[in-house]
Amino acid sequence: MFEAVATTEIVRSSLLTLWASVASFVPKLVAAIVVFLIGWLIAVLLGRVAYHLIKVLQINKALEGLGFRPALERGGLKLDAPKFFDELVKWFFIIVFLMASTNIVGLTQVTQFLGVVVFYLPNVIVAAFVILIGVLLARFLEHSVRVSVRAAKLVSANFLAELARWSVLIFSFLIALDQLKVAPELIRIFVMGIVAMVAVAGGLAFGLGGRDLAGDWLDKLRKRVQD
Repeated sequence: MFEAVATTEIVRSSLLTLWASVASFVPKLVAAIVVFLIGWLIAVLLGRVAYHLIKVLQINKALEGLGFRPALERGGLKLDAPKFFDELVKWFFIIVFLMASTNIVGLTQVTQFLGVVVFYLPNVIVAAFVILIGVLLARFLEHSVRVSVRAAKLVSANFLAELARWSVLIFSFLIALDQLKVAPELIRIFVMGIVAMVAVAGGLAFGLGGRDLAGDWLDKLRKRVQD
């Protein structure tokens, strides 16, 4: 009889302990779900903001001008920069709020893993924006250099314009790779080589294209000195 009572008390104690654990966990679970759902809505909203911002900047048009569309289509992908940034921003904030939710329910290891992902995602976002800014700046510089060189009546206007455009694009990609921590030392060596190459190419282009103009300037200067 005493053994039956003792067994009943053990079962009762275990059930009470289990109920106390469930009762303390349920509010945390509800709070975590609420936080995640609110975070999901915020993430979707911010993603749409990024979508419309990239669409207004006409990034797709700039990338098409650089030949990105056929290159992506050959790989079975579609060029859609606004959608890309929409998804990137949305999932970044979804993971942020998911990390907060897992922290509320005490899933420490999951929270730590998501923290690593969250801390790396800004590098991806920054790298993508660097490339986009580089694309826009490359288009602007290409047009400006071509117009300026032609206005100065120099030859090699197209060469200098292309040189300016590809220099900016290459630097943008290298900066993006550095932001992603992809072989930083190799990238620095490559950057130094690109700088040297651009300096030599620019000097040769100006020397060959600006030779006649430089001669005219020297003749005018000589005449003024003689007068």
